[in-house]
Amino acid sequence: MIATSDVWTVIAVLGLGTFLIRFSFLGIIGDRPLPTWVLRLLRFTPVAVLPGLVAPLVVWPTATQGQFDPLRFVVALIVLGVGIKTRKVVPAILAGAVMLTAGIALQL
Repeated sequence: MIATSDVWTVIAVLGLGTFLIRFSFLGIIGDRPLPTWVLRLLRFTPVAVLPGLVAPLVVWPTATQGQFDPLRFVVALIVLGVGIKTRKVVPAILAGAVMLTAGIALQL
């Protein structure tokens, strides 16, 4: 078992580290205009983060106890196609919700 003081030390250090990372970006350079190349790279952040969050849920979904589910994989491909076609996030999410719900309903 981990000692309570060790847990609180880790929490405090991680909290301080998180604060310093955010402060370095927002507090120190927050009032200055960013270079064009930084702004261009920042536009790709959501495009990089969302697949990183979703991919494990497609490959190892918790709804199937981590077993690969072809339905979820096909729905992910459909969402990807809708996202590429419309270039908008909300229609892709709605298409995925509708397709997954319909797929689950048809399997029963």
